[in-house]
Amino acid sequence: MTVSEPHRNGRNTSTRTRTQTENVIRRETMSCKGGEFDPTELKKSSNRRQLVKNSHDSVIEWQKKATGSPASFVDQSVVPGDVVLDLTSMANQTIKLGGGLRQDCDAIAAMKAGTLKFSKPNKYWVETSQKRYVPCAGDSVLGIVADSKADNFLVDIKGPTIAFLPVLAFEGGTRRNIPKFEVGTLLYVRVVKANPGMNPELSCIDASGKAAEYGPLKDGYMFECSTGLSKMLLSSPRCPVLEALGKNISFETAIGLNGRVWVNAGSPSTVIVVANAIMNAESLSGVQQRIMHDHSRSASFVAVKLLLLHTRRFFMKVINFEARVAAD
Repeated sequence: MTVSEPHRNGRNTSTRTRTQTENVIRRETMSCKGGEFDPTELKKSSNRRQLVKNSHDSVIEWQKKATGSPASFVDQSVVPGDVVLDLTSMANQTIKLGGGLRQDCDAIAAMKAGTLKFSKPNKYWVETSQKRYVPCAGDSVLGIVADSKADNFLVDIKGPTIAFLPVLAFEGGTRRNIPKFEVGTLLYVRVVKANPGMNPELSCIDASGKAAEYGPLKDGYMFECSTGLSKMLLSSPRCPVLEALGKNISFETAIGLNGRVWVNAGSPSTVIVVANAIMNAESLSGVQQRIMHDHSRSASFVAVKLLLLHTRRFFMKVINFEARVAAD
């Protein structure tokens, strides 16, 4: 009598006798020595099962770390599509999402390439360094007035679209007390709303309704940098280059997360020294920033004098050229 053995695809491809089938089953399940089980073979089989179980547990732990543990990706590099948080394991917690993250059902995924950051109590965001600024609610930015309307000001915040600043978004703002800003005025503002497909909304008051540090910035010098440098300048603890400069030079700054920095001091030479130190600090570590500042203190004013001399010569050449063109 023969037993038909079906193939995996459902077709009968071969036949074997009952005795052959029993021998195959016996070899796969046990080893016979005089009709008794071999304990050595049984121990080896047990070890193999334990090894498979340990391997399976390791895979499960890796999957939990990748999708379930909130701290697994903090301070780690992420790329778009990475699931950094699993909300099913955080049912009793309230989290706040910053820039670079979005919710997809019960998962929080990254939208940008960068480093996942965390701040207490439960705020997560992706920190990136880029030249193009993407507005995010709560950001403090430097904006330039581009136009003035009846109900709001149109402000350039270095984003993909022009933002608007309502005329009543000031401390004590009323219809009888509307501020007037000329085109080109530099403002330190806060992003209130930044919904996709809409123009960002700005405000010159903080969450408590006070003006605080927001408002127009007069005099001084404004320059642009990467968003990574502006975030480094606003980092906590204080940025080493600003700390080193503040011990020896008196100046004031306004730093926007949109990659704009405003510097003001008692003299133009001091403004140039501070601006150059900040711009050169982007590619340096904290120790290197302090060394740069210590070595440049004695030579900074000499360099500034040379810079002013070359600038004066350049403008004299421009004036002479314009005079020759007018004479012709």
